[in-house]
Amino acid sequence: MLAAYQAGDMPRVQALGESITDIASADDTAVLLYGAALQYVGRLDESIALFRHLTQRHPGVSEYWNNLGLVAREAGDYTLAEDALLKAIALGPSNAQTHYNLGLLYSQQQRWLLARESLLEAVGLAGDFVEARLQAAYACHFCGDTRGAEVMLEDAAQWPPQAADQALILATILSSLGYQKTAFQTLDRAVLPEGPARAALVMRIVALRASMHERSNDVHEAARELEVLPVATLEALPAGDWELRHAGLQVHASVASRRGELDYAAALFARLQGERDEAHLQANAAFSLASIRDKQGRRDEARQALRDAHAAQLRFARDFVPELLEEGSQPLDMVQHNVDRLAHDRWSALRAPRSHESPVFVVGFPRSGTTLLEQMLDSHPDFRSMDERAFIYELIKRMQLAGQSYPADLAGLSQANVDQLRDIYANVVSKVVPDLGNRRLVDKNPLNMLCLPMIMRLFPEARIILCLRHPCDVLLSCYMQPFRSPAFMVLCSTLERLARGYVDAFEQWFRHVEVFAPRVLEWRYESVVSRFDEHIARLGQFLELDDATPMARFAEHARAKGFISTPSYAQVTEGIHRKAVNRWHAYRDLFEPVLPTLRPMMERLGYSI
Repeated sequence: MLAAYQAGDMPRVQALGESITDIASADDTAVLLYGAALQYVGRLDESIALFRHLTQRHPGVSEYWNNLGLVAREAGDYTLAEDALLKAIALGPSNAQTHYNLGLLYSQQQRWLLARESLLEAVGLAGDFVEARLQAAYACHFCGDTRGAEVMLEDAAQWPPQAADQALILATILSSLGYQKTAFQTLDRAVLPEGPARAALVMRIVALRASMHERSNDVHEAARELEVLPVATLEALPAGDWELRHAGLQVHASVASRRGELDYAAALFARLQGERDEAHLQANAAFSLASIRDKQGRRDEARQALRDAHAAQLRFARDFVPELLEEGSQPLDMVQHNVDRLAHDRWSALRAPRSHESPVFVVGFPRSGTTLLEQMLDSHPDFRSMDERAFIYELIKRMQLAGQSYPADLAGLSQANVDQLRDIYANVVSKVVPDLGNRRLVDKNPLNMLCLPMIMRLFPEARIILCLRHPCDVLLSCYMQPFRSPAFMVLCSTLERLARGYVDAFEQWFRHVEVFAPRVLEWRYESVVSRFDEHIARLGQFLELDDATPMARFAEHARAKGFISTPSYAQVTEGIHRKAVNRWHAYRDLFEPVLPTLRPMMERLGYSI
């Protein structure tokens, strides 16, 4: 049996196993091999019985529990699978493969937080375990842990070619992180199987390539890819190929929308919304449908689609952040971290980079025009942006993992401490923009506005640009976006939550501005679109530039750049226009209940109703 197993002759292993007349007295290895052969041919219940017999015979052997867990997962008995794998881990906690198997079980059940924990544990035990790193990145991706996914895929460009189904996962995550070149290379090198599964995998690769081209603002190339994957072909697929059908119809709808074929795109998104009972898929389709109906002026249909989208997102978020669904919860947890004047007075004086040696920070509440400004700065030869990264948040987490309290312990940091934090920041930046050279870094992350104490501790001379836009336009835009972060899904689920979060964020911002007196330029969206050249010159003066005119060509630069990670990836290629100004007026009745919450902050920011 062992010789046949090693030769890959599973029918022979099965035939020899059938000759066992008394399982109770049979050799352990024979029972193990017979169970594996039965699993191979799909006789899963019999295989489970054999592996269960081995665990009863040798309850202290981790490997037998692991085998039982694997076949139980394949049989769909998730309770037995989880119990068996947890027992295997208890007996052999340093076995990375068992943690990986448990992570796959949780992923299959869409229990993404548990999957992430188990898979990261597997990677921690075996750092070169490529399959575990890929699946851990996938779990991080679903949990909204962008930085975790990025760390897991740090050297993915050097990985060996992946099986096609794995390559699709890897390319999807790489593309979402902005590594388009590596994502395309991953698909080009995908190892396709022989047999009936090959054709469907080829079509899935085509659909993903088309989606990546559309996401990189190359709509023409996306449409060219889809010529070999027409809608009729997708609709004729068997029910089991739903992932391919969904991915194909999704990109067809996105391309149609970009081409102005709005009714056709809306019909496809409506179909996608009702095709699968999976919350994140329903939410994404509903948000896309709402955007199209809004463009068409069909507001009632847009509102209904948004209600559907947020209901689906809350179902998804409930598995990740159930505590945030409680009354009075705070999705923006960073607003609770404050430094007052007395605490700041205890900060020791430390050496710090000068203004031109520091990053330029672009902050503001999401959907306030930060991506537009980032692309303006990136189009200037003296600057280099790194897309949206949470590196300042990561430094705060590093402090907390080291047992330090943020922001209270900023006061006690030594020169060596802050130098180390700057080195960590520089290191993660260098992996994203290795070609920075002598250019100044643009760190655009809207909610860095909540991290002003960390910014001021490390880069007290940094120039900071606060992007402003009418609060109601900001809230409407946030309400209409399919954010990936579960906490932000909750925050944006109602205008009431959004209004409270917006006010909380700016109240903290103004408190810290009074304490730190940072070098801040307010960049007001409405003024920029009405007096563009004047504000480009003003921006140049703030940043001490000899010539600010290259920033006026930002739309051309954005089109050439390709991938832009934020939801504004398409809008910033269109140049300056006023279509987004006072957009909220069409939904004014929805805002009436939240205007009392917003009004004091609106007036402080210089906006009226």
